Amino acid sequence: MQYALYYWPSIPGRGEFVRLALEAGGATYRDVGREPDGLEQIEAFLNGEATATPPFAPPFLVSETRVISHVANILRTLGPELELVPDDSYARDWAHSLQLTLTDFVAEIHDTHHPLGPSLYFDEQKTEARRRAVTFLQDRLPLFLGYFEQILDNNPVSDCHLVGDRLSYVDTSLFQVMMGLRYAFPNAMADIHPTVAGLDRVITAVRTHPRLRDYLDSPRRQPFNENGIFRHYPMLDQT
Repeated sequence: MQYALYYWPSIPGRGEFVRLALEAGGATYRDVGREPDGLEQIEAFLNGEATATPPFAPPFLVSETRVISHVANILRTLGPELELVPDDSYARDWAHSLQLTLTDFVAEIHDTHHPLGPSLYFDEQKTEARRRAVTFLQDRLPLFLGYFEQILDNNPVSDCHLVGDRLSYVDTSLFQVMMGLRYAFPNAMADIHPTVAGLDRVITAVRTHPRLRDYLDSPRRQPFNENGIFRHYPMLDQT
């Protein structure tokens, strides 16, 4: 089965969560945003020219006649098709729950630098961003990472996977969040590391996965930058 991922070409953003799953599953896919007319193709879907069920925003995935939007929804679809989730229905629901928790986490990370919304530049909301970042680093970051550390500890069949005994899309998504946090908040992440060191095993499992090793070291893996979800502003990396 061939897939087409539609996402903006200049940032890893939310599209990278889908891209990591496609790579881990060995899928054949087009990265439409990076094609010469990629932006035009994206707009054709967003304005309803290409589909009767237009998504609100990228990322969205097109497979055959399906148009699937939202990261968690896309991954819930891809998981069984790419064998990135256990077979039983309860485990699949559990994986989806964890992915939705990561969705909440990512939204809070984004809001550290844009607490008043994306219509204003960072320089227009620095004071509010600093206050939001302090609260996030002191309270929310330990809460979320501690939760996923607990989930890992509670998995009876693996010490390096969150769901089941092999790589799942929840592992690749947590990997992306952890890499983004290390980019955005290197000081805070160094401070909290001793309390969530078990999550390093998830990171290692993703880094060393046969299908992901080459991708993660290739130019196709876009670097983090100050236009995406995870942004490094030194003034915010202070607890």
